[in-house]
Parts: sequence; C-alpha cells; structure tokens
Amino acid sequence: MSLREDINFSLWCDFIERDFLENRFIDLIEKEIIYGATSNPAIFESSISNSVAYGQQLQMLQANEPKTIYEELAITDIKRAAELLSDLYSNDSDDGFISIEVDPELCDDAKGTIEEGMRLNTIIGSENVMIKVPATKAGYEAMKELTSQGINVNATLIFSPEQAIECAKALDEGIKASNKDTKAVISVFVSRLDRMCDSELFAKGLKKGRLGIMNATKCYHEVEKFGNSNIRTLFASTGVKGNDFNGSYYVDNLIYPNSVNTAPLATIDDWLENGSKEPSEIPTLEDCNKYFRKLKDNKIDIEAVYNKLLEDGLKTFKDSFADLLRKLQKD
Repeated sequence: MSLREDINFSLWCDFIERDFLENRFIDLIEKEIIYGATSNPAIFESSISNSVAYGQQLQMLQANEPKTIYEELAITDIKRAAELLSDLYSNDSDDGFISIEVDPELCDDAKGTIEEGMRLNTIIGSENVMIKVPATKAGYEAMKELTSQGINVNATLIFSPEQAIECAKALDEGIKASNKDTKAVISVFVSRLDRMCDSELFAKGLKKGRLGIMNATKCYHEVEKFGNSNIRTLFASTGVKGNDFNGSYYVDNLIYPNSVNTAPLATIDDWLENGSKEPSEIPTLEDCNKYFRKLKDNKIDIEAVYNKLLEDGLKTFKDSFADLLRKLQKD
C-alpha cells in the first residue's frame, strides 16, 4: 500500500521525536498521509536536546557513556516508530519502514559500518527497519554486505548521478545475493543543490529551483535502469527555504513511479493544504543531459558542487552527532 498505489509513490516523514510519535505521527499514519519515516543524526540531536520527553530515560542512563546513552534513546524511538508503522509493512510492501543511521564517524570505515549496521539491526529486532549508510566508497561496500545479509538499507547523502549508480549497483548485487525480499532506498538530496547554486544560475539567466529537480530526476533514471523493484529512489532534503517557491515544491514536482519523498513536517503540512496529488511529468534522461550540457556551457562546475555538498553533508551529521555526545557527557 502507498499514497499513490497506482504508481507506487509514498510520502514518508523526515522527523522523529518522542512526543510526536505518540500524537501527530499516529494521526498521519491513520489518515493515510505518511507510509514511513526517516531519521538522521541532526534530527536526533535536535529532538533529544530540545524535548523534555527524554528526561526520565536520560536520568536512568546517566551512569553510561554518551554513545550508549544516545543509542538507548534513539533505539527506543526507532522501535516505537517501527511498531507504529508495522501495519503498513508486509513482505510484499515497500512501505512501513523507519531508518536509523550508523555513527557518521564511520563513513570511511566499511568494516566498522557493517559491524555497527548488523549490531543495530539485531538490537532493534524489527523487520521494518532500514540501516542508513552514507554514499561513500566505504559505504558502497557496506551497503552490499548488509543487504546480502538480508538487512534493509537506506543509502543516504546522494548528490550526484555517479553516487546513485554506485549505490544501485551495490544494493542490487547485495539484494540478489541475499535470497530474501530485502528492500532498499537510495536517498537523493534535492533542495541543497538549489540553495547552493540558485544565485549563480539566476545571474547567468537560468531558472531558479530547476537544478535540484533535474539532478534528482537524472539520479532516478539511473536507479530505474537496474530494474530492481526492491530498490526505490527516495527524494530527501525536500523542504523549501525562502519564499521563491511554495512549501511543497519539491514534493509536487517529484511524484514519480516507484519512488518515495521523505519530507519535514512543515512540508507535509504545505503539501496537504496546497500541494499537487497527481503524478509529475518526468523529464526524460535526454532532457536531463541537455540541461547539464547547458550548465557546462555556462561554466557551472557541477562536480565541484557535488563534492562540496557531500563534504558538507558528512560534516553536518558528524558535528550534530558530536554535539549530542558532548551534551550527554557525564559531569
């Protein structure tokens, strides 16, 4: 089951917080608005730091090391989210999943990522959990191994089509080796490209808000080439900053077959109020390639953009995780 079952498109919620899970999250599921959820170190850092809902468990865990405290808090939330989503999950469904990310400091450590992914998967013990792994060279190796062990994976921090292809290759091989109905999503970040490049593009006479959509679409086409129905493209970073576009812009324009859009709460609210519920017109792969040739003609170094965004994305998650561990440090 999905929001647009006819094209296998689903909306997931990019947010986790304990009080939210017991209230609005249940409401969004019951009203058939969301069909899954995602989390990341930045989301947990904000939730645990700013919500009083964690106070009692924090008190009980204060004698432990910071990472142990974090994992206990996060795993409690992930288990609860998995339970609440369980009715949406079944062996023939692509939905009902919740994601938890491995320690971001392991992004260049394939062995460490595999070990932590397997450990988290075992501790949580829910079939509808995805282990989130950044799309680095070490990450590709880890994705393949984890899926080969029957562990569902969310490949994250994808900015370039090359990353999308490497993720799809690793996940396709791993899923086929697993001999199980292992599922995976490839999380392509969308709006960050526009936020970085829109001013320069506009100054050169090119439309704002187009790069993120065209890049995500090119990634989508590359993933779909693998023809593995257990792998879906997930459009992430779909919140709008500023007033140039309506709040659901990055949902309205990416309602594609066999895909997911994971959106912040504010974006979901904007989409419910004013957003499009119809499938989007999909630019062809040739349309995408033509667009990127135009960028090259205008001296836009897209590879430098990809590299900077990945570097910044990894740093943000590492910094959020380190900040949280500092806050959890014993006096």
